[in-house]
Amino acid sequence: MGWSILADGVLVLHGAFIAWVALGALAVLRWPWLAWLHLPALVWGVWIEATAGLCPLTPLENWLRSRAGEVGYAGSFIDHHLGALIYPQGLTPAAQWRIAVMLLAYNLALYGLAAWRSRQRRRLR
Repeated sequence: MGWSILADGVLVLHGAFIAWVALGALAVLRWPWLAWLHLPALVWGVWIEATAGLCPLTPLENWLRSRAGEVGYAGSFIDHHLGALIYPQGLTPAAQWRIAVMLLAYNLALYGLAAWRSRQRRRLR
């Protein structure tokens, strides 16, 4: 039972990390100091997506599930848990590159907005 709870904890942590990568720049707009936490996560997330890599949390979750006597899964966390929701059928490496570029462009736009707002605040002082 304990291994299963740990695996579920990794699952929740993994989902929260993906949400942070995708949406963390919105928090940076409100709290600019969070950029120090978000930027490394964003770089990791874009790299994993662009290279079709496997996040180390996926094998950790599978290992914990096997220790609990449960069946793990093949592929990545996103493929298994969010694939049908996020990705279309027959995802290709080219499509993954486009997703990585869109994620990066979206975040760069938000960081650009954060930088612009910061400059505006400094001018008003």
